[in-house]
Amino acid sequence: MKHSIGSYPRVRVHGDGRQVVSQAGAVLLVETVRKTGLDQVISAALTPWRKPRAVHDPGKVLLDVALAVALGGDCLADVAVLRAEP
Repeated sequence: MKHSIGSYPRVRVHGDGRQVVSQAGAVLLVETVRKTGLDQVISAALTPWRKPRAVHDPGKVLLDVALAVALGGDCLADVAVLRAEP
C-alpha cells in the first residue's frame, strides 16, 4: 500500500459545553476500530484489490460505509454525514 492513511484521526470530547458532539456513538465505534487494529487489518486484506493509482484506501472506504450505516444511514451517499462532522 503506497499511501497508508492509517487509522481515523483522534477524537477529543470535552464536557465544557462549548461544542456539541452530535454523533457521540460514532466516537465509541471509531475508538474501538482504532484500539483493535481493525482498520489496519481490513486495509491489508483488501490490498490485493487496490488499483495502482487508487487514491482512497479500500479498507477505510469500507469502514466509513459501515460507520455510516451504524449511524443510521441507508444509502452510500450517507457517508457524507461522516464528512460533515468536525
